[in-house]
Amino acid sequence: MSFTQTFLRQVGEIAASIDVAAVDGIVDGIADVRGRGGRLFILGVGGSAANASHAVNDFRKLCDVEAYAPTDNVSELTARTNDDGWSSVFAAWLKTSRANDKDAILVLSVGGGDRERNVSPNLVEALDEALRRGLAVFGIVGRDGGYTARVAHAVVKIPVVDAGLVTPHSEAFQAVVWHCLVSHPKLMVNRTKW
Repeated sequence: MSFTQTFLRQVGEIAASIDVAAVDGIVDGIADVRGRGGRLFILGVGGSAANASHAVNDFRKLCDVEAYAPTDNVSELTARTNDDGWSSVFAAWLKTSRANDKDAILVLSVGGGDRERNVSPNLVEALDEALRRGLAVFGIVGRDGGYTARVAHAVVKIPVVDAGLVTPHSEAFQAVVWHCLVSHPKLMVNRTKW
């Protein structure tokens, strides 16, 4: 079997193994956030930051959810990194935004953050800040889900079918899952063009 055949077969395995109840839990949670007039802060690093930006568009345009990705403001992101350090950038964004118990965060991450190994410490600090402020916490994560999976109210863990392809599978399925969310009848209020 060629690499391409194997990769696409694995995509099918992952899709068939996604926890539907976890996806529906995020749908219900974001519907609640919208219903109470809250905002959705979507956090991601690297490829997940690009996914966060795209997801913000979809939640705003298709679902009438007020959504933001701190990584979209590169000036603020780099100023905070330069002046205060990388680990605090998302937590500081939540503070400045006066995030509160009407709001939520959605973490998109391959590893979900790990304080002990110093992996995505900005996600870990943001999760702690969100919980202190009473935000709902959601995640779409790979591997074991890391810190996000331990503290989230609803989390989708992308199943690992090939340890060497965790990152591409996880980041690809972030897009699959969020597109499911924004297409869900409980969330979608505006139709797509096509």
